[in-house]
Amino acid sequence: MSIPAAPSASDAVIASVAELLAHALELEYASQAHYEQLADSMAVHHNPEVASLFQRLAALSGEHAAEVAARAADMTLPRIPPWAFKWECPDAPEGSDCLDPDVSYRMTTTEAVAVALHNERRGHAYYLHVAASATDAEARTLAAAMATEEAEHVALLEAMLVEAGAPRPAEPEDLDPPHMPA
Repeated sequence: MSIPAAPSASDAVIASVAELLAHALELEYASQAHYEQLADSMAVHHNPEVASLFQRLAALSGEHAAEVAARAADMTLPRIPPWAFKWECPDAPEGSDCLDPDVSYRMTTTEAVAVALHNERRGHAYYLHVAASATDAEARTLAAAMATEEAEHVALLEAMLVEAGAPRPAEPEDLDPPHMPA
C-alpha cells in the first residue's frame, strides 16, 4: 500500500468550516504534544525555568484545543490522514518539523520564547493564508479571527523578548555533553 503524496499548493485550499476546525484542532494538539516533549526534555537536563515555560506553552495549546473542540462540538469534522493536511510543513505549522533548529537542552528562557514566537508566527501566517484562500466565506471569516488571535500571541511573545532584552551571556563549556551521533 502506498501513501498518497501531500496536497499540492493548488489542492491546499480549505473548503469548509469543518475542514478548517479539523486543521486547527490538529495544529493545537500537535503544538501541545511538542511543547510537552520539550518541557520533559528540559526537565531531564536540569533546565527547570525553560521546562516550566514549555509546560505553560503546552497548557495554552491545550486550552486552545479545547476552545476549537467546543466550537466544533456540533459538527462532524472530516477525518484527514496525516499526509493530507493542508500546510507546508510535514508536521503542523507549530510542530517540531517547523521549529527553529537552535533548540538545545541548554537554551535560556529567552531562546525558548524565540522558538515559541517562531511557531506563533507560522500559525499566524497559516491562518492568514486560509483567510485569503478558503473557498467558503464562513471559513475565511473564522480563519481571519484565528489569525487575529495568533497575532495577539505574537505580540505577547515579542513583548516578552523585548522585556528580556539582554543578550545571552557566554556559556561555560559543557563538560558532559550528550552523545550525538554524527
